[in-house]
Order: sequence, then structure tokens, then C-alpha cells
Amino acid sequence: MKRRGLPVHGWVAFDKPVGMTSTQAVGRVRRAFNAEKAGHGGTLDPLASGMLPIALGEATKTVAYAMAGTKRYRLTVRWGEATATDDAEGAVIETSAVRPTESQIRAALRQFTGDIQQVPSTYSAILIDGVRAYDLARAGETVELQPRAIRIDAFELVERPDEDHATFEVTCGKGAYMRSLGRDLAKVLGTFGHLVALRRLSVGRFTVDHAISVDMLDQLGHIRALSEHLLPIETALDDIPALALTEAEALRLRHGQCVPPPCPPDRANIDQLGNGSIVSVSASGKLVALAALDEGMLRPVRVLNL
Repeated sequence: MKRRGLPVHGWVAFDKPVGMTSTQAVGRVRRAFNAEKAGHGGTLDPLASGMLPIALGEATKTVAYAMAGTKRYRLTVRWGEATATDDAEGAVIETSAVRPTESQIRAALRQFTGDIQQVPSTYSAILIDGVRAYDLARAGETVELQPRAIRIDAFELVERPDEDHATFEVTCGKGAYMRSLGRDLAKVLGTFGHLVALRRLSVGRFTVDHAISVDMLDQLGHIRALSEHLLPIETALDDIPALALTEAEALRLRHGQCVPPPCPPDRANIDQLGNGSIVSVSASGKLVALAALDEGMLRPVRVLNL
């Protein structure tokens, strides 16, 4: 069978517009680069805009590490109305005349920083017996999701354009739902609320400041110009220790064999890691694999064919 596309490997920092699904964004970028394989590092709802890291080729093997990166969002909450979806897409199901003051909002934010429990929106992409929660909810079925532990590093009020709206910036870990955050903040403030705007500013080292927009994809037009915006696979591995091996050791890893960790100067870094820790391994400046420390040896987890 003839292979479709080119073996393009790396990450694209894509600024997804409102109205486009994450799947559509992946397809748009894949076609622009004529890449044979693509995926994304963390779904964005169609009503949200901003940073959607898109992996091409062998970078798809590092998607999980991109998704685990710290994220920053800017979101606007509309007070006084609860919707079925916790955002502007759903029908209004409850209303309140209560509008919180700026001082009340700032005081309430303290309850939502650190390690907290959060119940995701019933219209989230969480799987329930193999079915997405939003598919069950849209089919009229009752969806009950359990609280999940999430980490909120910062939750700041940045703008109060009028008494009905407030805009925030949030820095958080994996799995935090901004729609749920806005909903729960409103409840603490004695009212209802839903998101009317959401923009993701960054995912790990990927930021919207250096992202490609849809217009840029059209303007650049050909693969050579686009390739200047292709980021290294290692961009998604910023928080993972990196080790260098010889070509002979790298060859063994590529064949699925375990190898001993390198000697100093990397030895000191290895000794600080626990059993099962993941490291990125390179040889001659080229990424070879993601490997796990396993009883004093490096065991290949994902081998990259570059």
C-alpha cells in the first residue's frame, strides 16, 4: 500500500480559532505539512481558542508528555446564569440576581488554589463505560461524574468589564476543567455562572506568542516555509531528564534491549531518579527513545524512528 504523506517529525504550536474542533485543527495542519501522521496534545472545545500543540510523525509518541505539561488559560465568566454545558453553548437552566463584588471574588479565589477536588462538566470528554460523557448527556441520559483531584497553581482576577462578567487567568496541571472552575466559583459566591470565553495561552513550553494561526498556514503555503515553524520533538519533553548514550547503546535500545545508564557526568542525575522514572535518551544529538529506569537499567518505553 502506498504511504500517504511525508515523514515529517516535530511539533507545531497551533493557535486554534473558535469554531474549529481539535480534530479539524489536526487535519488542517497535517494537510498543510503533507505529514503522514499527526495528533494533538490536549483537546480544546470548539468554543475555545488558543494553544493546541500538534504532533507530526514520531512526535505523536510524546503526546502524553505534552498533555501532562502545565497549562495557562484566560477565561471569562458570565454571572447569574447556569447552563446545561457550563458554557455559552448550552441552554440556560437556572438564574440568579446575585452579582458578586470584586472583593468577594478575590476572597473566594483562595478556595480554588492548590490541590483541590473538582467534578467535571457532564459535557466533558471523559469516558464512561467506553462512551464520552457529552454523548451520553446529549442523548438525554443522566451523567454522574465523580470528583477528581486537580492542581490549580494560580487563579487570578484580571478584569471586571461590568457587573455581569469577570475575566480570570488560571495556571493549572493536567485534567482541570475551566468550565467546572467557573461554575464552582459562582456557587461559592452565591450565584450561578458559566463560561462565555476561553483561550488557552500555553501548554508546557508551547505558547500562543509563537504559534501558527490558520491565516499563517494559508500565507506560508508550501512545506519549506512551514518547516521553519516545526519545533523539535524534545519541546514536549522539557520536564524529563535527558541522557546521552553511545551509538552502540542506542542501537540496543532501538532493538528493545535494556542498557546500563551512562557513567558520569550523567551519573549524578540518574542517582536522584527513582525506579520507573522516565528519561529521554539521545545519541549523536538525535533523540532515540523514551526509557524507564528499571532495576538499575534503562528499558525502552517508546522508540523513535528518526
